[in-house]
Amino acid sequence: MQRRDFLKNAALLSTAGVISPLLATSVQSKPAIVAIEGRRRFTVTQNYDVKAPEGSAGVVKLWIPLPVDMTFQHVCSLQYQGNYQEAYITTGNSYGAKTLFATWPDAKSKLTLTLEFVIETQDWEPRKNGELDNYKVPEVIQYPAEVKPYLLPTTHIPVDGLVKQTADKIVGSETNPLKKAHKIYLWVTDNMFRDNDVIGCGTGDVATILKTGNMGGKCTDISSVFVALARAAGIPAKEVFGIRVGQAIKLGKYSHKAFGSADDKGVAKISGGQHCRAMFYLAGYGWLPADPGDVTKLRLVEKKDKQDPASHAVNDYLFGNWEMNWIAFNYGRDFDLYPSAEQTPINDFAYPYAEVDGDPVNFYDPKVFAYDYQSTEQR
Repeated sequence: MQRRDFLKNAALLSTAGVISPLLATSVQSKPAIVAIEGRRRFTVTQNYDVKAPEGSAGVVKLWIPLPVDMTFQHVCSLQYQGNYQEAYITTGNSYGAKTLFATWPDAKSKLTLTLEFVIETQDWEPRKNGELDNYKVPEVIQYPAEVKPYLLPTTHIPVDGLVKQTADKIVGSETNPLKKAHKIYLWVTDNMFRDNDVIGCGTGDVATILKTGNMGGKCTDISSVFVALARAAGIPAKEVFGIRVGQAIKLGKYSHKAFGSADDKGVAKISGGQHCRAMFYLAGYGWLPADPGDVTKLRLVEKKDKQDPASHAVNDYLFGNWEMNWIAFNYGRDFDLYPSAEQTPINDFAYPYAEVDGDPVNFYDPKVFAYDYQSTEQR
């Protein structure tokens, strides 16, 4: 199979750079935030040993998604080194997705890069903390300019046709946007299920999911259905792509396997820990978290039905709350990387992406791509 066919078939920090022929190193540091009870600190190390397909020659390019400061996380430091020809950090794309870009001139050479960053997280729990208890719908609902794009369709996130019809049926005559979002969330968690046979995190092809009636998928599929239905109902929403970095504590009482794990020293092997969540924008308040995908994961991993008390508890918590043993990278959907990749646009940017002489490498398989991720929680 031609590598160029792989993607079809597999269905704001300033720019900083380093250019060096061998073992270049770049470090970016920021003051650590003052320690607060309930905040967690993780050191994440990523080792790349890019394997070009046999017989390949020419330039190798690698794009790596990086975490950014958000309400629930703070990047304390970041450094990288390797035998690349060029490497630098950029946010030069339509979603501002923070990216480490590296190149090597010859695919026949050994291609290595090590990235390490320290990040602090704090559980994001506006609903649990009662911030929404007295929510009142504004007389006039208006969205800031930077929020309006998250009402628009993308290739995988249509907002018309069957998507709009489905959203209208779900929300009915409800006008309160918080209640509308909750109805959509409950419909998604009630009607969708996790399918472990799906590759990676899924493609999030909402139109196909609804048209075929095959409501199984992984986290991107499930979050994308929520996002598309919310947008179709007039609620800005977006997927958030990231990775689990440690042991689940709050949700861990419902499952030691479904939501992230670590050994007794706080070390977690996370090469396959990519996970997609969702956010929606509440008029008069701001962005709120949701994670319908993990509701379905609990049911599958723990073999629980929808009526089980644990299923109810997790379903309730994950609308308006996130446990932060997970870190976020970006919101990008159906967009062009920067610098431009040969295979464009990409569906999403949860995994590292590499091209050898313009042909993509299978990023869904870390053994083929040859990357290894590890996270250590400071205790």
